[in-house]
Amino acid sequence: MNSAKLSAFSAIKTSFNQKSSARRMITYSGLDTLFFQCKNLKLFNQILCQMICTGLVKDTYAASKVLKFSTDSPFIQVDYSHKIFTSIDNSNGFIWNTMLRAFVQGNRAHDSIFLYKSMLKNHFLCIDNYTYPILIQGCSLRLFEFEGKEVFDESPVPDLVSWNSMLAGYVLEGSVEEAKLFYSRMPKRSIIASNSMIVLLGRSGRLSEAHKLFDEMEEKDVVSWTALISCYEQNLMYGGGFRSVFDYAVGKLVHSLVVKTGFESYVNLQNALIHMYSRCGDVWSAQKLFKTSSFLDIISWNSMISAYMKCGLVENARELFDKMPEKDVVSWSSMISGYAQLDNFSEMLALFHEMQHQGVKPDETILVSVVSACAQLAALDQGKWLDAYIRKNGYTVNIILGTTLINLYMKCGSVESAMDVFNGMEEKGVSSWNALILGLAMNGQVERSLNMFEEMKKFGNVANEITFVAVLGACRHMGLVEKGRKYFDSMIKEYNIEPNIKHYGCLVDLLGRSGLLKEAEELIYTMPMAPDVATWGALLGACKKHGNKEIGERIGRKLIEYQPEHDGFHVLLSNIYASKGNWENVVEIRGIMTKQGVVKTPGCSIIEADGVVHEFLAGDRSHPQMKEIEGMLEEMVGRLKRLGYAPGTSEVLLDIDEEEKETNLFRHSEKLAIAFGLFATSAPAPIRIIKNLRICSDCHEAGKLVSEAFDREIVIRDRHRFHLFRNGSSSCNDYW
Repeated sequence: MNSAKLSAFSAIKTSFNQKSSARRMITYSGLDTLFFQCKNLKLFNQILCQMICTGLVKDTYAASKVLKFSTDSPFIQVDYSHKIFTSIDNSNGFIWNTMLRAFVQGNRAHDSIFLYKSMLKNHFLCIDNYTYPILIQGCSLRLFEFEGKEVFDESPVPDLVSWNSMLAGYVLEGSVEEAKLFYSRMPKRSIIASNSMIVLLGRSGRLSEAHKLFDEMEEKDVVSWTALISCYEQNLMYGGGFRSVFDYAVGKLVHSLVVKTGFESYVNLQNALIHMYSRCGDVWSAQKLFKTSSFLDIISWNSMISAYMKCGLVENARELFDKMPEKDVVSWSSMISGYAQLDNFSEMLALFHEMQHQGVKPDETILVSVVSACAQLAALDQGKWLDAYIRKNGYTVNIILGTTLINLYMKCGSVESAMDVFNGMEEKGVSSWNALILGLAMNGQVERSLNMFEEMKKFGNVANEITFVAVLGACRHMGLVEKGRKYFDSMIKEYNIEPNIKHYGCLVDLLGRSGLLKEAEELIYTMPMAPDVATWGALLGACKKHGNKEIGERIGRKLIEYQPEHDGFHVLLSNIYASKGNWENVVEIRGIMTKQGVVKTPGCSIIEADGVVHEFLAGDRSHPQMKEIEGMLEEMVGRLKRLGYAPGTSEVLLDIDEEEKETNLFRHSEKLAIAFGLFATSAPAPIRIIKNLRICSDCHEAGKLVSEAFDREIVIRDRHRFHLFRNGSSSCNDYW
């Protein structure tokens, strides 16, 4: 070995302990014993140093053994093994293949290809039948299609491993036609190859082809059955109508065949069947399979929890979760994501905190769900803690997580924090820009919102349908009719985007809020799709706002006949009558609601204090601190009246006297939440409230005056937008 090659091991030589093992001579027979006893890098370096000093490393057989041990040992890095490889004289095929395999197993397929090309360049004659399968496997795993084909074609007689590895590459890439052609060329179609094709065909929606291939297989194993069941599960997930019903029936037939052929005891197969049943809503078949199984693993438990959650059986899922002998991060994720999908945010946050106490590190899916829950509950303090936790623990703030954080801060009225997240994202997707544009508009910063839309175009991000919902929403919040029309037209002319019902709904709302009621109604009747509930609701709301009883009554009467179960239509029509003092019609509409069993959604406001979320309903007296709230309400009334406040009793749509109306007004949920916030939170922190309905004009006026009388910022997010009350004014400029 020349001096250049020996220099690669100078550090090893220096660290060699002369006293311990330098005096012992290493022989061929002693190598295996030494390697068997070697459990760390320090001992390995001692063995290697003695081999160098004694010259044993120059022996090809001994060098191959030391390289093989280094590539197989978890405590030796592949780059270190490569240094050993480059210092070996008289390398043979086994040594080259060992190094190639080490690169492939270490997900370093690029390096394996580079090493192979250096073999060709230097005319090494040690390429053999073991070389090509290793390279093909590396290319297929890393989707290097061109190199994989090249190596495969160069292989003199590809073996079964090469054929399977090359096919696996096409499957991973999702290249159905290429995979089918390659599969047809295979001299022997193994079970592994056929199973891979069934998986690919099922994933591509070619269920009949997958089943045909399954039927043609001469020999099947448990993976074959699992692959076929997964095909039906995926088809049920994405399909619809009769086809899904038919495929579900065939899936059940497959289950019965599994039992007849004796494969029912295989846990992987049972898990696939549980998945299939849960996807199509047959949770009881999934439960029966789970309860009667003798072989269950953690995947079985997680699958059953997901099945319960998908069917809304929260208590069953939680009971099973609590009984689990062991839990992994997927178990926690299934429960937390399930709570999120069912809008059970309080339980979800409690479970997340329990997860933290047990020392389980959340994955990205859990973090996205929990951050979204904080946004829904306006739990800003908890959201900030999560943001800090994400950064402290080194999570990558990618597009999904970053967009979720932007949405959290925007929904809590913390605009600058949202901007900080956005500006700190290395990669921004269209969804990130959309969240920013919509969030700024909701927080009353319409001009800034529209400027961000222009910035988005400059950075080369192409607007999509959601972008224009955000942009039209911004125009709607400030009554920018002409700009709204311009953006609506540009969707088709500049972006080739066909407006959908949400875009038309935004335009109807924009026109209605601006008093252009006839134009808004005409747009509803002429748009190319049937109007939805939100669109009609926008026009009815505009009729109430502008006092147009004629259009409001005509549309309202039609809608309560068309959708008698919809509470919003009844309430809006009743409110239109009440605002005109037409109490007979109010009683009539309320009677229809009672007869139809339609119940008005009660006003509900949520506020966070010291990390705890408090909920208030209109007229609520159940809060444990009600005495303090009542006292603060009296203080509010006194201070507000000194500032000239006169209760807007026209908002109380009941035929009662003025004094009772005034009392009723001060039991609105947002006023209760404001009163609580005045003594439960400390300045200068804003009082942050979420309201499930649109804020009424009296509460809006009261919010402005409270901000002045108590020198507190108040942020209320109603079902449409944010209202930031500061120094007696509102960010919406009284336009909502």
